[in-house]
Amino acid sequence: MEETKKNEELLQKFYETAAEDIMDKRVRDIPIIDKDADLIDVLSILNVSDHVWVVESKGSKKLVGIITEYDVLHILSPRKRIPSVGAPDKRSLPYSSFEEASHLMSRDPIKCESNEKVENILDEMITRRIRRMPVVENGDIIGEITLHHLIRKLYALIL
Repeated sequence: MEETKKNEELLQKFYETAAEDIMDKRVRDIPIIDKDADLIDVLSILNVSDHVWVVESKGSKKLVGIITEYDVLHILSPRKRIPSVGAPDKRSLPYSSFEEASHLMSRDPIKCESNEKVENILDEMITRRIRRMPVVENGDIIGEITLHHLIRKLYALIL
């Protein structure tokens, strides 16, 4: 009984932790590219990372999108049919249509603020089926939080 209560308290402490206490704050180590970067630059980053955050420009940290390995997979193996209703899906366009990061990125990624609690972040990650989330302040990326960061924090609390 006492063990259960202790575990509940640890889990509650974990859920109440703010993103800023878990996130990777080393922005220089986070994969970031400007929206005008060419496809070769995007692919060079994706060669060592499974995602890249897209910002407005080189001097800016204003987050505008994300590119994942999944996005590239769909360009390399596009759908065969173009939908007859509405705008075409980027996955139905030919590879040559993607000359720069802004053509390939998913716009308006799901993000959180630095003071947001882990409980809300996890709910959003589960609902949206994502493994990473940028942490923003006034629209600028200041870090990222991943499932790996969350697992590491929970493990540290348990020990």
